[in-house]
Parts: sequence; structure tokens; C-alpha cells
Amino acid sequence: MLNAALRVPPSPIFDQMEFMPDAFSGRREALPHYVQSPFPEDYWLSLRFLLSYDGSTATFNAYRREIERLLQWCWLVQEKSVCALKRDDIEKFIKFCMEPPRAWIGTKNCARFVGPDDLRKPHEDWRPFVASVSKVQARAGMHADTADYAPSQSALKSLFAILSSYFNFLIQEEAIGSNPVALIRQKSKFLVTTSRREVRRLSNLQWDFVLETAGMMAAEDPAKHERTLFVMQCLYAMYLRISELVADERNVPLMTDFRRDSDNNWWFEVVGKGNKERSISVSEAMLVALKRYRRHLGLTPMPVSGERTPLVPTLGGKKPVTSTRHIRAIVQLCFDTAVERMRLEGLEDESHELQAATVHWLRHTGISEDVKFRPVDHVRDDAGHASSLTTDRYIDAERRARHASARHKPMKTES
Repeated sequence: MLNAALRVPPSPIFDQMEFMPDAFSGRREALPHYVQSPFPEDYWLSLRFLLSYDGSTATFNAYRREIERLLQWCWLVQEKSVCALKRDDIEKFIKFCMEPPRAWIGTKNCARFVGPDDLRKPHEDWRPFVASVSKVQARAGMHADTADYAPSQSALKSLFAILSSYFNFLIQEEAIGSNPVALIRQKSKFLVTTSRREVRRLSNLQWDFVLETAGMMAAEDPAKHERTLFVMQCLYAMYLRISELVADERNVPLMTDFRRDSDNNWWFEVVGKGNKERSISVSEAMLVALKRYRRHLGLTPMPVSGERTPLVPTLGGKKPVTSTRHIRAIVQLCFDTAVERMRLEGLEDESHELQAATVHWLRHTGISEDVKFRPVDHVRDDAGHASSLTTDRYIDAERRARHASARHKPMKTES
């Protein structure tokens, strides 16, 4: 018989950072009213772990999601403390995450809690797991179904990494003696090892259409779309991640992050993934794009010392864009407009593929093009890759040659 806890959706455990209690004071407060747990120390340990990642909202959210699921499974399904988990328990939890009960799966992303500070209550539609459909499927009228939920390989790899960090933290806190995740010898039961991960990028034709479309949009409505053109150029020419365009707790990207060295070469200084700083070499074409956008904003051609202009300001304002969702909307509108133009010109296959593109494809496209003629280590450093092995994924020369040798294979054997 199905465990009663599996038939009803659990309530969220962790709110946004600003609404959570102080986990580091010596004095233990009562658990928040919405947390019902027979193991309160699990909550405080987990909260301390999560708050140690308060420097990055994206990282905090990813860790919160996985640790919250773990605690819900421990308390409601296994009825044991997280500190009592062994290797076999972790394997059970991974399997649970691969096939969660239908009642724990939603079909839309919801806020965990609603209401003012002192009246925070769980959102009734929130679920620990969310089924979704692709952009192409959504446009075709398809809707997410809880029966179709399936975590991706990247999500499972992330789960393993986060759980391992969490249990290492518990060891440091002297709450447990060993890391049960590290004791799993056959992660291959859950993870598929691939020799090469496909790089999702735009074709040269698609990128030409997208860039041309952004230019046309800027010409038709400069007040709105000069920014669109500049954003597209930044993402492609400097391989920027979407998070590197917006302001957050760590950093506010500014125009003055473009800097000239003693050799008269321009660099763009960015705080990227893992809170790491890097310098990106700026091409002459990117400098032309920067000057155009600054002229549109009524600024000097190049940034001047002491200037505080955001790299991507809000429309008609001087404040920086702070939401990655805002950037995604800018890019998606450009993609959608390019798709329609391609269809009108009879490029049905190319337009269909472009519908699936995301913001990150622009970074992949820029890197993939540059490794054709730039030294790999130069591209690696500009992209912020920790290893050249990551950059090597973008080199397609060998695959192109292999495909060329197979292209004209006959179906019939020659007599």
C-alpha cells in the first residue's frame, strides 16, 4: 500500500534568504511555523549549509531545491534524520528523485511561500518536482504532464555534487562520521557516461539571420531594440553567460568594466561562474558595437573613469537589469522574430531548429566559431573554462572529416 506521505504533496521547508531565521546565533529559535519536523537539528544544520551560499542567488536556489527534497524524503517517507542516512539510503533517494510520486510533481514553477513577513504561508500549488515541456512543444499546444517527469543527466550529476557537498559539510559540523554519497561505487547505475556531449549552438545561417534581425529591430525601434542588438552581440562575441549581464548580490556589470591596457588593447572584466573574475579580450567588432550602443545612450564613445553606467540598463532608466528572466525575454523576442523571417524565406528546417534555441546557445555559438581559428587556450581563458578539455568539446574538425568520409557511402555493394 502506498505510503500516506506519498499521496499528498509536501510543504516547502526553506523560504527566500531574507525571510529565513538566523542559523548562526548560539541561541536556538523555534522552528518556523510552517516547518513540521521530528528532527529540528536537521533543519538548523541544513539552513547553515544553505546560507553559506548566500553570495549567489542561482547557487543558493539550486542547493535549496535538492536539500529540501532530501529532508522531505527523510522526514516524511523514511521517518529518519538526515544524519542517520547510509549509502543504501542515498541510493534509494536517488531512485526516488528519478521517479517521484505523482502527488509530489507539479506542472508549473511557483513561489514556495506567499504573504508578508509575519504571515508567510506555503503556496498551495508548489511542488518539489516540476514537469515541463520544451519551448517548441509549448508552441505546438502541448502541456506538461506529471506522468512525463524525468530528470536529465545534468540534473542527476548536479544532485550527486550537491549531496556530496552537503554531507561533507555535516562531517565538518561533526554531525556525521562519513559521507554516504562518496561510498556509492556504482554511480553508473544512475549516470550515463558519454564520450562527447553535444554542443547546442546556432548554425552560421541561423546566427546571421538572428544578428541581422536584431539590427533590423534596432533600426525600426531604437529606443527599445538598440539594447537588444547590444545584448545579442555581448552574448556571442564575448561568450557571456546570462548571469554575467545582470546585477546581483556579488557584482553590478558596468560600462567601465571595458578597460584598456598599456598596449592599447581592450578587455572586459567580469565576475563569472563560481564568483571568479576573468578578463575577456575584446575584438574590434565588439568595440564598434559598444560605441554604437553608447552613442544611442548619449554617452561618450568609450567609457570614462568614474562612470557608473550599467552594462545593460533598464529601458529609459539608469538602473541595471537585475533579472535573468528580463534578458531571456529580450533574446527570445529576437529569436522569435528571426524564426518568422526564416519561414517567410522558405527556410523551414532552419527556422524549426531555431525555435529550440536558448540564450546559452549564443555563448556556445561564439566559442564554436572562435576555436576554428583562435588557439584553444586563448578561447578557454576568455570563456572561463577551468580546463582545455571543456573547450575541446567545441572543436568539430575531426567530426566534420569523419562525416565527410562517410557522406558518399553507397547503399549497394560494388560488384
